[in-house]
Amino acid sequence: RIHLIPGFIDSEQADWMFEQLLQDIPWGQRTHIRQEMSFEEPRLTSWYGELPYTYSRITMQPNPNWHPLLTMLKERIEEFSGYAFNSLLCNLYRNEKDSVDWHSDDEPSLGKNPIIASLSFGATRTFEMRKKPSPEENGDYTYVERLKIPLDHGTLLMMEGATQEDWQHRVPKEYHSRDARINLTFRIIYPEPGGVWK
Repeated sequence: RIHLIPGFIDSEQADWMFEQLLQDIPWGQRTHIRQEMSFEEPRLTSWYGELPYTYSRITMQPNPNWHPLLTMLKERIEEFSGYAFNSLLCNLYRNEKDSVDWHSDDEPSLGKNPIIASLSFGATRTFEMRKKPSPEENGDYTYVERLKIPLDHGTLLMMEGATQEDWQHRVPKEYHSRDARINLTFRIIYPEPGGVWK
């Protein structure tokens, strides 16, 4: 289940929020290691939450020091959605070359049927989704259903239900010049069973 709310933040407010987040968030570039090769993630990120978060074998350490603007946005989304979020992964796509590849947000710490509220500021980028193939298709994505959703300045996208179980998503690189985009993905993180973080 996905729910798209264009203009969740009106453009005048979204303008100053974008500038403030760009300046104030401690953006960093993570390094991935895959098959003994290391490479820089093609975007900048920052993590907020009482618990650590591990994805793609990278662990982001707890950071309970929420920026006041992020707290305000979290509360506004909570009031709108009825969900209480305890963590946030911020993404900064600096230009058209920054991207995130196909994935599902299905880490164990997100629980079953995770709820993710994704708020976008800055340049419009295309959010693509593709349905995971049925077991008979043996991982072949050739003929699966696909969606393309342009995420504009101030747009909120809610992902609920079995979205992460049944679909993958990405923000691809683009061939035309794009200004910076900030994407805030509010999440609910649970301690791993037994309190041990892998």
